[in-house]
Amino acid sequence: MRFGMPKLISEKNQLQQLSLNSNGGVVYQPARGFFKVVYQGLILPNLPAPLRYFNYISLIGQPRIPLCYNANDIVTSAVDTATVLVSNSLHSVGHLKTYSIRRQCQLNPSRYQFDKTDLIEWQIPRVQLRRIDSEMSCDLIVQTPSDISNSSALQWGISDYWSILCHCEGEILYKGQKYEVNGLGRFKHARALHLPFLSLCFYTCQIINLNETTQVTLSQIRNQWNIILFSRLDIQELGKQPVTFTEDVNFHIHRVYPKVETPHGREMYLPREFSWQCKKNGKVIFELYGESRGDYKFGLAAGYIGSFRYQLSWNDQCLQGEGGYCEYIDCRPLRWQEKNQNEKMLDKLLLLQPCLYKK
Repeated sequence: MRFGMPKLISEKNQLQQLSLNSNGGVVYQPARGFFKVVYQGLILPNLPAPLRYFNYISLIGQPRIPLCYNANDIVTSAVDTATVLVSNSLHSVGHLKTYSIRRQCQLNPSRYQFDKTDLIEWQIPRVQLRRIDSEMSCDLIVQTPSDISNSSALQWGISDYWSILCHCEGEILYKGQKYEVNGLGRFKHARALHLPFLSLCFYTCQIINLNETTQVTLSQIRNQWNIILFSRLDIQELGKQPVTFTEDVNFHIHRVYPKVETPHGREMYLPREFSWQCKKNGKVIFELYGESRGDYKFGLAAGYIGSFRYQLSWNDQCLQGEGGYCEYIDCRPLRWQEKNQNEKMLDKLLLLQPCLYKK
């Protein structure tokens, strides 16, 4: 990262290999000691209609970061709050559950039990995710690889994060209808100290399965001054290391939905049409145009999740799909969210090449 934060990022970023079987390692650790914040997330993009996508995301603790802090969810205190978000493209009202860690959760190194509703249990390389709920339930088995890449380790051991390609199998039950799941997904884990305030104010991540073995992940983070701290494209094939691009990876929003107000009182614009472009040596090597399905749901920390239709160009191929997965949080001041007409005209000039619009 740039702009005053470089000393936090470890040189082992993207390089350190962490064994899933290491004793007392960073892979699965309940919120205890100095580590008050633990994140686990399963993402399944490109599911058949009507699901389109599925996610199962738990957050133990409330970090002092605008992207993650949702005062509306705090039960007794930030460190005593846990949330579990389970959703798909279909309408739901009970997708986000909030718990008091002290009163309702049982956390140990191999099992997270959230009251009688949500359960994460693991015996590496196998992870089981369950929800028992009248609206939507699930019982899923995630198979992880034998080693992982610590893609974002901070100095002094204050935080670490990894994200892996995985295989997921099981069933999802939505309002009495059962859906079988068997395919490619992404499993993420992070833990951190209860850090002082960090001004990370914009985050987006899109995940797409190109086919049964290859996945694309696009992500960007900005601060409150709209400065890009991180912009990245990962393309990974099952069983192989990801191909990663961190230079000249650009994200543009072309249309937004009317302004919304989150449950904790923050105003935000959600993207309706957006694009990504990645260049290498001045040549465009990847382009994506996305159009939201309008199924945004609040509950991803301080923001939203949803799905989108897309057209993309990669390796001289033009592909399209209906089930791209999107995470979006924008806590920047509104002056950075509200573009003037000249900026919108400039964005139109950056739209993708004609092949992406072929039907």
